[in-house]
Amino acid sequence: MIKNILLGVLFVVTGCNGVSQEKKVAMDDNTKQEENFEVSLSKDEWRKKLTATAYYVLREEGTERAFSSNLLKIKEAGVYSCAGCGTPVFKSENKFDSGTGWPSFDQEIKGNVAFDVDYKIGYERTEEHCAVCGGHLGHVFNDGPSKTTGKRHCINGAAVHFTPSK
Repeated sequence: MIKNILLGVLFVVTGCNGVSQEKKVAMDDNTKQEENFEVSLSKDEWRKKLTATAYYVLREEGTERAFSSNLLKIKEAGVYSCAGCGTPVFKSENKFDSGTGWPSFDQEIKGNVAFDVDYKIGYERTEEHCAVCGGHLGHVFNDGPSKTTGKRHCINGAAVHFTPSK
C-alpha cells in the first residue's frame, strides 16, 4: 500500500510540467526591434554586436560580479561611453572609488542617460540606461560624495567603454 502511494506521488511530481517559471518566446522575438530609441536593433543584432557579458548587462538588465571590471583601476582622464552605441555617458572627472566593486560616478553626462524606477529586488531603485539605445548601465543611489552631488551612479563595467583623453 505504501509502495503504491509513493509510486503515485513520484509519478505526479515527475509528470507535472510547471509553466510558472517557463518562459516562452515567440518565433520572431529575436528579430523584433526595440522601439523608442535612436539606436534600435533586434536581439540577434545586439548579440552579434556585443560580448556575452555586455549583452547580459545592457540588453537583459543583468549585473556583473563586484570587483570584476578592469575599469575600476583606471585613473586617467577620459570619457566612458555606452558599450552598445558609443554614446558618452560619464566623464572621468566625475569618477570616484565607492568601495562597492563597480565603477562609480557622482554625475552623468546630462541628456545621455535616462532614468527609470525598478522594484526587481523588492524595493525601489533608480535604474539608469543609455538614452540613445536603452542599454542598462546600472543604478543610482543617494550615498555618493556629499561634497558634490551626493549621488552614486553604480555602473556595470561591461556596459561602458573607456576612451582616454588625447
